[in-house]
Amino acid sequence: MAILFIGPTRLGDGILVSGLLHWLHGQHPQEEITLACGAPAALALRHASGVASLHIMQKRPRGGHWLDLWRATYGRRWRRIVDLRRSALPWLLRADARHSVPKGAPGEHRVAQAARTLDLPPQAPRLWLDESHRLAAARLLPEGRPVLALGTGANWICKTWPATRFAELIDRLTGPGGVLGGSTVLLVGGADERKSAATVIDGISQNGFVDAFGYDLPTTAALLERADVFVGNDSAMMHLAAATGTRTIGLFGPTQDAQYAPWGRNALVVRTPESIAQLQALRDADGARASASQMTNLEAWSVADAMLRRWPELAHG
Repeated sequence: MAILFIGPTRLGDGILVSGLLHWLHGQHPQEEITLACGAPAALALRHASGVASLHIMQKRPRGGHWLDLWRATYGRRWRRIVDLRRSALPWLLRADARHSVPKGAPGEHRVAQAARTLDLPPQAPRLWLDESHRLAAARLLPEGRPVLALGTGANWICKTWPATRFAELIDRLTGPGGVLGGSTVLLVGGADERKSAATVIDGISQNGFVDAFGYDLPTTAALLERADVFVGNDSAMMHLAAATGTRTIGLFGPTQDAQYAPWGRNALVVRTPESIAQLQALRDADGARASASQMTNLEAWSVADAMLRRWPELAHG
């Protein structure tokens, strides 16, 4: 007997449901888990305790990816099938128990929604790191200086804070008299996000800069563990930082922070002056706004002030 866990496609969603996968292994430590999910989500989930096999769901026409999964799983009986995509597949397989994620309630966070699949309270996201990842992070970020981590990328331009704003925040926080003066600046994200961060990189002293774009997920998580604070867009890097327990500021504009805020006690949301509805109306009125940042009215000083109100201890080193 084994467990089939049908997970999400995106990396950020994979991080958000990781706590549920961890709970399943804790309840059934002797059961092997087959993980089926998208390739990005697998980066967060494939090393989870109990995962014995991985099926990457590559979207195909006419739902062919579901047929692929059925072919890979129909020949056995499952103790549990946990489906976070609300598909018909669990009812096409032999199983002792089937669990399908419920529809989200208004204003419900994705972590809480995923946990309701098994009638549980929210299960905090989890990471699976080993000593090699932490040793690699220690070599890149030796102790002795504060670390300001930044996630400058996102999968939608409208929810991306302009690079010039990130540069202003670096100056405000790490420059002379800044509360994080003398900090090392850590930049994290996919390798394809380095180009859009050029303005940020150009303004940083090379002696105080670690370029971690394109690093593997566990090493990135280990680096974020060593940061004093992370500031980033609504993105997978934001969720990764929050999962490490690092102070995490998520920057939001046109997306739902009620559903996608960084999860945990050490997290903070800072929003644009405009509401989601106002930003949607602007996109509807001017189609060009759908291909440009809608975060421009969020000022660097506002983010810095919110950070110090939430964590005044940062001002005292």
